[in-house]
Amino acid sequence: QVQLVESGGGLVQPGGSLRLSCAASGFSFSEYAMSWYRQAPGKEREVVATIRSSGTSTGYIDSVKGRFTISRDNYKNTVYLQMNYLRPDDTAVYYCYVQLWSAEYWGQGTQVTVSS
Repeated sequence: QVQLVESGGGLVQPGGSLRLSCAASGFSFSEYAMSWYRQAPGKEREVVATIRSSGTSTGYIDSVKGRFTISRDNYKNTVYLQMNYLRPDDTAVYYCYVQLWSAEYWGQGTQVTVSS
């Protein structure tokens, strides 16, 4: 079955960095786009970044452009989110996401807290 397992979250001070990882299994990872979403307390879940199957094309929401970088390793079946210059408003649970045909799959989420 499809599994997405995130790791790398934690508590970081403003201006700091974190690298999230999402290990995928149960499907042909290299054939599908992958995304990172986040959900802050009291807010709707939003897409943060997306990377195409080959890794040659990426997209970001405006608030993270220039600070976050999504990447993937199709040999390790893993997608990453490098987060630099973190701000308090980046605090959220971050989720890995993939859509396979009409089915959607989410990881369990990893908490990122940006606070001094």
